[in-house]
Amino acid sequence: MHEVMSIENTIKNLKIWKDNISIEKITGGITNQNFLVHEGNKKFFVRIGNDIPEHLIFRQNEISCSKAASLADIAPKLIHSAEGIIVFEYIKSITYDSKLVVQNLDQIIEVIKNVHNKIPNFITGSPPLFWVFHVIKHYASFLKDNDSSYTNLLDEFLSKSLKIDNAASPYNIVFCHNDFLPANFIESDSKIWVVDWEYAGFNTPLFDLGGLASNNEFTYEQEVYLLENYFNKKINDETYSKYFAIKCASLLRETMWSMVSEITSKIEFDYKKYTEENLEKFNEEYTKLKY
Repeated sequence: MHEVMSIENTIKNLKIWKDNISIEKITGGITNQNFLVHEGNKKFFVRIGNDIPEHLIFRQNEISCSKAASLADIAPKLIHSAEGIIVFEYIKSITYDSKLVVQNLDQIIEVIKNVHNKIPNFITGSPPLFWVFHVIKHYASFLKDNDSSYTNLLDEFLSKSLKIDNAASPYNIVFCHNDFLPANFIESDSKIWVVDWEYAGFNTPLFDLGGLASNNEFTYEQEVYLLENYFNKKINDETYSKYFAIKCASLLRETMWSMVSEITSKIEFDYKKYTEENLEKFNEEYTKLKY
């Protein structure tokens, strides 16, 4: 309670407000704390979150990527940023779930193409990087150093990660969002926006495609549709195999993300259950991997 009051005071003391404001906490985030701010007839979305080195989250990268995504007309406008605080223009919208992702897949594919192809034109400064196999090694090191209860699984994870890497290489590299959970798509007036850019950075496009499919439990037919409409051509076995390998990598990364969050996060969320769910998905998919 005291922490929330302190955060609200910090928001109220921002110099950007021209009128009295009211603050409403938004529930549901599993990494950050989010608030809706009312100022007269205007609304703003406020994210509270510091750097999270164990997850390789650095807010300066998020700010840079959010600005670029806004300039590319893919994300809401970034209004203000300060240490631990980012303020966005609020867009009245529908937050997607997996059902809406599937129903609007054609539009989402076009949005993903725009993320990959348009945003790099607006990135300035040091280019952000999110290389999934580095992230997996980083998580393994953190879990080992912090005496995680999953330490006995780490050697197996690293061995499987290497096999996945070998199966998926060589790579094309584009700018990626890297966290296509359904709730990171919102719709307003028939336009789909993408939010939450804290993991954004250059990566293989297959990571975004595989993450979208695994986070929304696509069928094989939906995966093929996704790939063929993203690449605008029929997909051969080699391309699908590379995609499937990176899909496995995205599931392993999500599993290890949750394992780390079990140790470090103060957000009220059942990370242990989330770990179990993603580990089960990863193990099931990995058995189908061709390498």
